Amino acid sequence: MTTERIALFIDGSNLYATAKALAFEVDYRRLLKEFASRGRLIRAFYYTAILEDQEFSSLRPLVDWLDYNGYRVVTKPAKEFVDATGRRKLKGNMDLELAIDALELAAHIDRAVIFSGDGDFRTLVEALQRRGVCVTVVSTLVSQPPMVADELRRQCDEFIDLSTLMTKLGREHHERPERRAGEDRRAPAQPASPAL
Repeated sequence: MTTERIALFIDGSNLYATAKALAFEVDYRRLLKEFASRGRLIRAFYYTAILEDQEFSSLRPLVDWLDYNGYRVVTKPAKEFVDATGRRKLKGNMDLELAIDALELAAHIDRAVIFSGDGDFRTLVEALQRRGVCVTVVSTLVSQPPMVADELRRQCDEFIDLSTLMTKLGREHHERPERRAGEDRRAPAQPASPAL
């Protein structure tokens, strides 16, 4: 087993959209296990914006589950606005939070795994590489249109198409998740990913 120190940086809404484009649902327990098998997993961050003024957010059960089960969840309030066509939209970009965490952790890791295809992260990838960190980007080229920006794919050290991980990270729909021995009993089973 490699002793490479790994940190995961998951852009929640981007990963959700990518998995949806590939027609599968991510099992976050399996995701942690997969990347822990590739080295020494230092941190796993999950970034998402949440509508705080709603009594119940469909994202809240997933965020709570992740928080109890090995992820560092970073949230901020989403802003709601009406676009030019009169449709209600949500805005909650977490790029800056992800970039700051990655740069702060750079001296303590060998590899950063960024789950996002957002081209805005190209500059972050370049900054991490200058600090000696290898960067893996996880997104997809298989969907139409592709979910990864070309400039991000060119800049990273390794690109993993999420479609190649579907069998390892996909959630089984036909069975209810069971609690594992030693799992925190206060934490619910991983809920289904919400529609964002």
